[in-house]
Amino acid sequence: MMLVFLSVTEVAERLGVSVNSVKQYKLPEPDALIGRTRGWLPETIDAWNATRPGKGNWK
Repeated sequence: MMLVFLSVTEVAERLGVSVNSVKQYKLPEPDALIGRTRGWLPETIDAWNATRPGKGNWK
């Protein structure tokens, strides 16, 4: 099984916001670093988004 990590652009797409918005968020620690590129597992972003304060957390 191959792990797939989300880039900042893919995080933005998953959350339905702009890349510039994501760049301003305090994202969780990345699950992977490839050089200077950060990557997150989809479940990491989903868990973070479900509990983050602000407009994105409607629960």
